[in-house]
Amino acid sequence: MEDQAGREGSPAIAAGTAPLRIRVTPELAHRSRAADVFPVEWVRISADRFRVTAHWPADHGFFGPVDDRHHDPMIVGETLRQTSMALAHAEYGAPADTHFVMRDLEISTDPAALLLAEAAEPVTVDVVCSEVRRRGRGLNGMRTTMEFRRAGRLVARGTGSTGCTSPAAYRRIRERQLAAQGARIPLPGPVPPARVGRARAEDVVLASSGRPETWLLRVDTGHPVLFPRPNDHVPGMVLFEAARQAATAASGRRPFLPSDLSVSFSRYAELDSPCWIDAEVLDKDEDGVTVRVSGRQDDEPVFAATLTCSPGAPVRSLT
Repeated sequence: MEDQAGREGSPAIAAGTAPLRIRVTPELAHRSRAADVFPVEWVRISADRFRVTAHWPADHGFFGPVDDRHHDPMIVGETLRQTSMALAHAEYGAPADTHFVMRDLEISTDPAALLLAEAAEPVTVDVVCSEVRRRGRGLNGMRTTMEFRRAGRLVARGTGSTGCTSPAAYRRIRERQLAAQGARIPLPGPVPPARVGRARAEDVVLASSGRPETWLLRVDTGHPVLFPRPNDHVPGMVLFEAARQAATAASGRRPFLPSDLSVSFSRYAELDSPCWIDAEVLDKDEDGVTVRVSGRQDDEPVFAATLTCSPGAPVRSLT
């Protein structure tokens, strides 16, 4: 049984009382702008279950529509990430200066249900927190599993595991990188935006490598959404977006609306060393395509991802 005394968040709901609603602030979601925060508020249902209300805007500077009809399914992963950190802080006692590391992320969506026409409808997210690991009274890590519904319809499922590191421990393991934080990072030119399913060059995270189905990760530390705050490494969601862009380019499927996405991370991606992105089409027919994408840096694996584009696919169980 989890140590309830270690919590700093809302109390459990007492019988006959209205649930306490807690707002998601940009600070809890690790975002600098309110417009980039997708979970709005939550209530605790039981010890490790929560119900979150989220909003997916019809237009956004980065997580915007990929065509004239659909939300970008990547907004599901970003909502999961923000929700996980907000709950870690407010419900499980992770201090505000905690460093989070994403270990894995898996999403199943129904692209046909992610319609811009329903953007005004709130998204209800049922969250289960499990594998809660503590270090003393602090949080060492946990897994969050979520179901996303809009207008009563199940539109996505997702799960992810997050590790937590204290500032002191992070300084010990990242001393060199922290000392170099803020140094100028060369920014190569992007591949053509249309090739990777993007409308704007500044949102492209791939540069040409001169080799087929291989790209150089393009890291723009000044991007307001991809780098909302100074960082000493490449954020996991940047790598996730690189995988989606590589899958789009390798498959030729535009728009690439992922129905299934999974990624696991092996190590930090450093800012001061080239990171190579490789893509391989595993299966392709008129109904869909599956692409495997991997990242490597200094001859070591950074991440591995599999993405399937199958429009209209039912939401797959993640259990």
